[in-house]
Amino acid sequence: MIKAIVFDWGGVLMRTEDYASRHRWDARLGLSPGSIEAAVHGSPAWRDAQLGKISLDAYWEAVRAELRLDQPSLERLRVDFYSGDRLDAALVATIRQIQGQGLKVGLLSNNSLDLADTLESLGLADLFDAVVISALLGVMKPDPAAYQTILDRLGVLAGEAVMVDDFASNITGAQSVGMSGVLFTPDGAWQNELFTLLSDV
Repeated sequence: MIKAIVFDWGGVLMRTEDYASRHRWDARLGLSPGSIEAAVHGSPAWRDAQLGKISLDAYWEAVRAELRLDQPSLERLRVDFYSGDRLDAALVATIRQIQGQGLKVGLLSNNSLDLADTLESLGLADLFDAVVISALLGVMKPDPAAYQTILDRLGVLAGEAVMVDDFASNITGAQSVGMSGVLFTPDGAWQNELFTLLSDV
């Protein structure tokens, strides 16, 4: 019987739905489309930030150096880069319904140290029974230790939990430790698979 559902954050609960501001930065700096995305979320510094090896400020300093920006431009980029991100309010409501059925809900995210503050500012601090952020743990999905940590904090066995994530590699990682996995898709089709798993609750 499934007793807990674990959600990812970026790409699931919080998704980039408008890339226009990022594309404008590509054009402003004379870069090919997608260059800003690669500099911000595709660099070794971003991985280090997600592993808690460097501070968020140190990470953004690495971005500034790579893009050769002055400090005021970097501050504008930090705001603009996430301006197209949207919280999935319908999914938040679904999670609250799931909790109302007596299921535990966890968050397991490869993210930087500021995610905890983000959850607080959005009024979502009480949405999860347990939260595991890679920067605080020092381990990222799909490392088995990441999944085991959230399972331990939720107090459930791997066979009693489902991982919902937008990366197939993270679903495979969850399944490798014995969890069920549901690949998130923005069209909502993933919910049918999840509800099938929950049908015996």
